Amino acid sequence: MPSKRKRKEAPGPFTGAGLVRFYEEADVGIKMKPQVIIFIAIALTIAVIALQKLYPIG
Repeated sequence: MPSKRKRKEAPGPFTGAGLVRFYEEADVGIKMKPQVIIFIAIALTIAVIALQKLYPIG
């Protein structure tokens, strides 16, 4: 019976056929903490509300 270690190291059927797993190559991008995203969203919301109060459209 094969061990768990050998199962993890064995390539999948697609990689064995020479096909590339694209999602592994597409891990590029900006990496930010979730707290930063929430802060940016709150700051943008406050800025929009403040601009609507200062410069009403009509």
